[in-house]
Amino acid sequence: MKKKHVALGAALALVSAIASAGLVQPAPVTVTLNADGSGLAGGDMVSARFAPDAITMIGCGMRAVNDGAGGTYEWGFCQATDAAGVQFTCFTEQPGLIHSMRATGDFSYLTFAWDANGECTRVGFSTQSFYIPDLFAKPKK
Repeated sequence: MKKKHVALGAALALVSAIASAGLVQPAPVTVTLNADGSGLAGGDMVSARFAPDAITMIGCGMRAVNDGAGGTYEWGFCQATDAAGVQFTCFTEQPGLIHSMRATGDFSYLTFAWDANGECTRVGFSTQSFYIPDLFAKPKK
């Protein structure tokens, strides 16, 4: 009987350790519009997806189209809307930026910037364990 109690205690300690293990660091979406039309946006995918409103979002994408002459025309875009409804979408044909847009992941923090013409000038992302949601958190009431 004593062995069962020890085993049960060890199992509960392990579950408790798992439930509280690891840093979780949400990064809500922010969009900053400058007076000249340039700006900066950032936030993590999970915080955007599970935001308490129906408008917050952030992400990037790219498109490739056959140009009809044996080549491919590619462009990319990044877009974000914060909880206040501030939004922006930038576009680019720069291969390096398009490469970065392809590399973002489900649990990434994404940041991008644009110039006064709406052209993407920077794309960065960080895929870290602390952007994965706390799967053991108790629901908020």
